[in-house]
Amino acid sequence: MYQEAKQKLRGSIAPIVTPFDEKMNVDYDAIKSLIEWHIESGSHGISVTGTTGEPSSLTIEEREQVMETAIKTAAGRVPVVPGTGSTNHAEALHLTKRAQEMGADAAMVIVPYYNKPNQQALYNHFKIIANSVDIPVIIYNIPGRTATNLEVKTLARLSEDCKNIIGVKESNKDFEHINRVLLNCGRDFLLYSGIELLCYPMLAIGGAGHVSATANVAPKEVADIYNLWAAGDVEAAIDLHYKLMPLNDVLFKDTNPGPLKAAMGMMGKINPALRLPMGPPSNALQEEIRQTLVGYGMLNEKVGAE
Repeated sequence: MYQEAKQKLRGSIAPIVTPFDEKMNVDYDAIKSLIEWHIESGSHGISVTGTTGEPSSLTIEEREQVMETAIKTAAGRVPVVPGTGSTNHAEALHLTKRAQEMGADAAMVIVPYYNKPNQQALYNHFKIIANSVDIPVIIYNIPGRTATNLEVKTLARLSEDCKNIIGVKESNKDFEHINRVLLNCGRDFLLYSGIELLCYPMLAIGGAGHVSATANVAPKEVADIYNLWAAGDVEAAIDLHYKLMPLNDVLFKDTNPGPLKAAMGMMGKINPALRLPMGPPSNALQEEIRQTLVGYGMLNEKVGAE
C-alpha cells in the first residue's frame, strides 16, 4: 500500500493559498478554480492548509471544508495532501483522521509550533497521529517557523516504527541535515524541498520532489524542474532553477504568503486579502513584485502600470 504511494507522491505538490473574499470569508469557488489551473498546468499534486494556506487563521471547520473542497475538486486526477498539523495535539489528531475519512491521499503534519517540544515529545506526537490512520503521513519540518528542528535520529525512529510515515517536507536550510535524512531513513524515503532554492538540489541527492509556494504563480515551471530532472535533462533543469531564482527571491522578501497573494492578485487569480495578524507587503515591495512579474511575462506591463 505505502510502496504505491511512494511512487505516486512525487514531483511538484503545489501548496495552494487559501483565498478570502471581500468579507474575509474563505472563497471556496476560488480554491476550485486554482486547483483546476494547477491540474491544467501540470502540478503533480495539491496541498492545502499548509503554511501557504494560512491554517492558523482558519477555524477547524474551515480547514475541514478547504480539505474537502480540494479532494472533491481534484477528484482523483492528482493526489491531494492536506496539511493537518497543529500546535494542539488533539486538533492535529482530529484533522488527520478527517483527512483519511475524506479520501486524502496522504496527510502532511507540521512540527508543532510555538510550544517547542523536545525530541521525545515530538516522537510521541507523530507516532500517535500516524498510528491513528492508515493513509501515508508526511512530516513537515520547518524550524524557521516552529522554533523546533525535528532531528534526523528522531525522524529515523519514526520512519522505522511507523510504516505509514513515508516522507518529510524539509524547509530546512541546513543541507547537511537534509543529506542525512536519506542516509538514515533510507533512499526510498520521500524527501521534499520546502525551500524554493533547494528544489533542484534536493532532486540531485535523491529527493522525491518539492512543495514550493512559487508554484502558486508559476505552476508549470515549478513542475518542469521535476519533469526535466526525471527525464534526464539535467542542464535544462539547472537552467530553469536559475531562471526562477529572481521570482523566488521577491516572493520571500516578506512573510509568506503576503507577497505571493499580492502577486496572485495582480495576476487576477484571487482577491489578495490576508486575515490579521498577517498583512500585505509594503507598496515598494508590491511594485517590485509587479515589475518582476512583468519581466517573467506573467503580467502585462500596461495593465500593471494602471
